Amino acid sequence: MIVLLAKYYCKPGNGDQVQAYLQEVKPLVEASEPGCKLYHVSRSNDNPDLFIIYEHYVDQAALEAHRETPHFIAIIEGKIIPLLERRERELSTLI
Repeated sequence: MIVLLAKYYCKPGNGDQVQAYLQEVKPLVEASEPGCKLYHVSRSNDNPDLFIIYEHYVDQAALEAHRETPHFIAIIEGKIIPLLERRERELSTLI
């Protein structure tokens, strides 16, 4: 199982808009990506412009398929990334 931990650091004041976009993405992932077994998004209590996304994929192919979906391209790449100061991602293997 591949685990992706992503941190989205929004440009100041963009947290509410990023949250709305992430809430739009989550049901699309759950409905159309059988290789994604877990997709959780949380928002920092201390910094409203910081989001942590925790994802589980059955394998590398499922993760790559996620990155090629229309919702990832349109919402994550097209709408969210322009609102970020930076994005950090770390891959690991579930043990």
